[in-house]
Amino acid sequence: MTDRKAELAANLARVEERIVSSCAAAGRKREEVTLIVVTKTYPASDVRILRELGVRHVAENRDQDAAPKAAACRDLSLTWHFVGQLQTNKVRSVASYADVVQSVDRAKLVTALSAAAVRGERELGCLIQVALDAESGERGGVAPDGIEELAAAIDAADGLRLDGLMTVAPLAGEYAGRQRAAFDRLMEISSRLRAGHPTANMVSAGMSGDLEDAVAAGATHVRVGTAVLGVRPRLG
Repeated sequence: MTDRKAELAANLARVEERIVSSCAAAGRKREEVTLIVVTKTYPASDVRILRELGVRHVAENRDQDAAPKAAACRDLSLTWHFVGQLQTNKVRSVASYADVVQSVDRAKLVTALSAAAVRGERELGCLIQVALDAESGERGGVAPDGIEELAAAIDAADGLRLDGLMTVAPLAGEYAGRQRAAFDRLMEISSRLRAGHPTANMVSAGMSGDLEDAVAAGATHVRVGTAVLGVRPRLG
């Protein structure tokens, strides 16, 4: 086993232990929570090692990094998630490799994703990114009162599938520093969404530092990067 593979295996084991413990504490089954490893800034070689170690879901947030990496790993059986803010001029590229776009936050993006999905003869899963701070700000997202309108647009769009909701623990507003309360709020919103959209049952929340809070609240997917891959190199 190479040094890097041994390092990633050890890190994955620690993250797995955290998820198992969190599920047990919440009275949940381990299979209710899917681990997505956020591979941004790391090379395709790491993605290959992760797949060898059993990882099936990976995430990226910048198309200029993700597109060549996905192409280099096309032979692997992976589900690719796009989790970054997405500009419409990048949609066609992202739609060519992403299976799920977790950062849908405006109608214009829905229109662009639909056109790209149809053109590529693909179906894209979509998560609505929920902004739980006072306003959407730099991290993107739609305010809770705009979710139903966006959900209806995704439902009506060719080539798209409404899978659920995503959030990032807010840095401002009433939930700043209160990750568990933020994730509980997301679950409330998810319950309301599922009343009209029963299959939109995916809830993506929690990262390396707060995955326990997300699992306790009921998240179905956690997005973990640093805890698996290590401290990220600075982007040039």
